[in-house]
Amino acid sequence: MKITVIGTGYVGLVTGACLSEMGNHVVCVDKDAARIAALRQGRIPIHEPGLSDIVARNAQAGRLAFTTDMAQAVAHGLVQIIAVGTPAGEDGAADVRHVLDAAQAIAQHMADYKLIVTKSTVPVGTADRVRAAVDAVLAGRNVQVPYAIASNPEFLKEGCAVQDFMRPDRVIVGTDDPDAAHRLHTLYAPFMRNRDRLVTMDIRSAEFTKYAANAMLATRISFMNELALLAETLGADIEQVRTGMGGDPRIGTHFLYAGAGYGGSCFPKDVSALVRTAADCGHDLQLLKSVQAVNERQKGVLARKVVQRFGPDLRGLRFALWGLAFKPGTDDMREAPSLSVIDQLLQRGAEICAYDPVAMPQARIALGEQPGLTYADSAHGALDGAAALVIVTEWKEFRSPDFSRLAAAMRPPVIFDGRNLFEPADMQALGVEYHPIGRPGRPGRP
Repeated sequence: MKITVIGTGYVGLVTGACLSEMGNHVVCVDKDAARIAALRQGRIPIHEPGLSDIVARNAQAGRLAFTTDMAQAVAHGLVQIIAVGTPAGEDGAADVRHVLDAAQAIAQHMADYKLIVTKSTVPVGTADRVRAAVDAVLAGRNVQVPYAIASNPEFLKEGCAVQDFMRPDRVIVGTDDPDAAHRLHTLYAPFMRNRDRLVTMDIRSAEFTKYAANAMLATRISFMNELALLAETLGADIEQVRTGMGGDPRIGTHFLYAGAGYGGSCFPKDVSALVRTAADCGHDLQLLKSVQAVNERQKGVLARKVVQRFGPDLRGLRFALWGLAFKPGTDDMREAPSLSVIDQLLQRGAEICAYDPVAMPQARIALGEQPGLTYADSAHGALDGAAALVIVTEWKEFRSPDFSRLAAAMRPPVIFDGRNLFEPADMQALGVEYHPIGRPGRPGRP
């Protein structure tokens, strides 16, 4: 099948690459000439395991191409997949201007039947606006060209996006056109050889499903973070509570980890957009507003623990910080909890030496040059002269550090663990002053 993907950001690039991997002929189009030039040279602008190999293999085979020529791209694909960004506006609503621009561009250049698929995360009702935009352009051209509209939201986890696309747990297709549904089923069938996981529904329900799924996951995270703070007060261990809860099949084990709050490009934006959509309809989503409030509070929990241990004036104290990306497996710094932790500690006069195995270039862009903020070339390199270690992101290489080197660099060794990587009993046996989230830790010394 010939496919056009509009947008070469995270979703668009993964989508185009993985579809070409299954033998489809894919053209990815973007207005960003520098990005397209880089992709043609094999340079991938995002960190995603396995993606660069797939792009290189299929580009070499002639199944994957990159262009800035919209007319050429529209002429290529029977299926036109819109995968452009929908950033949050100041009011929290998703900005769909790029989606509508893409729809208008398709309508401006199409000369025969096209199946226009929205993969971007968009508010409910956006498909109607896409249809109206297409109709308006066709009317302006004074032509009648057949087309169909479908919603096909993505459910890709950063750091596992290639695996998620190649082995989906479900594929959501929203359309009122049986032929469009059949074409998309044919497109995705090679990804579902063991069991048909394609779920067909009306367009509005498909658009809503993406927001509902992310809102649910964000709710689980905030729920556990709320309980973690209570567990600390009650002397309970949130990790044991999580294990006990997760044994119930009605609850399950996923997204029940207490920590330093959620971030990234999806959960914060999508929860805000859903709250805004509800407000526009006269509904007050109190639960999701609380989810947002709990998450903002949780992003400050590590800084509060540091202040409780060292006092409000942190001048003259240096802290090592491990983990900058919002989660392991990616270099994405959008809404990362590390940004809040660094800001709060710097405001109190602290010095910070930060390290992340992947996100350092993006972190430098996000944080800029700030007095008191430096970067290390390794995790242990960040420890030199530190009063304490603050762990914000749970990269695998942080799970088994050399504690003898850690103890030599910090005297006494003090760890503020925002991801509960270690067992409190093990830390106590090693003589480490340990401050986890929602677990009994070794008390800080005055």
